[in-house]
Amino acid sequence: MRFRHPDGSTIHLSYCTNVHPAETLDGVLAQLRDHCEPVRKRLGRDRLGIGLWLARDAARALVADPAALRGLQAELDRRGLEVVTLNGFPYEGFGAEEVKYRVYKPDWADPERLTHTTDLARLLTSLLPDDATEGSISTLPLAWRTAYDDARAATALDALRTLAQRLDALEELTGRSIRIGLEPEPGCTVETTADAIAPLTAIGHDRIGICVDTCHLATSFEDPGSALDALAAARIPIPKVQLSAALHAEQPQLAEVRAALAAFDEPRFLHQTRTRTADGLHGTDDLGEALAGRALPEAGAWRSHFHVPLHAAPVPPLTSTLDVLKDVLTRLVGGPAPRTRHLEVETYTWQALPDELRPRARTQLADGIAAELTLARDLLVDLGLKELP
Repeated sequence: MRFRHPDGSTIHLSYCTNVHPAETLDGVLAQLRDHCEPVRKRLGRDRLGIGLWLARDAARALVADPAALRGLQAELDRRGLEVVTLNGFPYEGFGAEEVKYRVYKPDWADPERLTHTTDLARLLTSLLPDDATEGSISTLPLAWRTAYDDARAATALDALRTLAQRLDALEELTGRSIRIGLEPEPGCTVETTADAIAPLTAIGHDRIGICVDTCHLATSFEDPGSALDALAAARIPIPKVQLSAALHAEQPQLAEVRAALAAFDEPRFLHQTRTRTADGLHGTDDLGEALAGRALPEAGAWRSHFHVPLHAAPVPPLTSTLDVLKDVLTRLVGGPAPRTRHLEVETYTWQALPDELRPRARTQLADGIAAELTLARDLLVDLGLKELP
């Protein structure tokens, strides 16, 4: 979906396909047929943007076979889909029964992360619509915090500098600019936007910036105004924003609140949980750890890294952090000039929701994704953007 900002620029809205497990090219093509096109039709649009997730094997197959890449391009066109952004954070296995810490491997100290992201950038230059000259890729925020010493940090930053040079060369060759956004996430070396400023300043290249995920921002209790102002002051670009909402629980000391949270404690993904007190941020790596005993202070609200559907708030006593998303969106695209042009709805946890909220059929999932995109569209229109055909 495309929108015209009052300043004349085009804003792209998509949804991320990491919600649909696929490790191979055949799986990606099936996603387009079984999920993405049905969502587009529900929205009544001739064209729908998707934030494509290409796992390692799918990406390698496309790089190795130009005919396969042309086939993917043709399939996107045939189904009324377009790609301006890729999700390069998960490497493989994102649809596994247990993902947890695996999603952070390989990290940016591992040469394979550079190879994979370079492949994605090359592919994106071919997948961009004919009238688009800029693409974005979100990626791992350097590494998970453990086993990340000074030597690995230096290696990671060198890898990103090398990537920036490759992206410069790619633009010279293709005329298309690809930018990378480190996606701060709780528990990682770069947990917050503030954590990103030093390494990005050290890299010192405008092709490498931040992907703001509004669920992650909220989970870490970052104030949107302060966070975005600090990025602007440091001249850190924002190639991409992921529109997502975290799970929010007031009064976590109450039995009924803990019981409601326990329904979201599931085995596939990590649900880092945070609370803020007068002496700072406290957290656990997973929701189950927070619920077990006294791992977290209970005096203030808890937030958990669980991407809940944007349009459907959890049943009380839980809520979502949709207000944080709205605040970020207003600050980034509601002003006289947009600070980002790529927006992506990223609720990948539909099949991890409690049983009573989980879609039971493809049609229900498509309905839910279409409803999320409709909410995002309405927010953009309310900010003065005009939806384009």
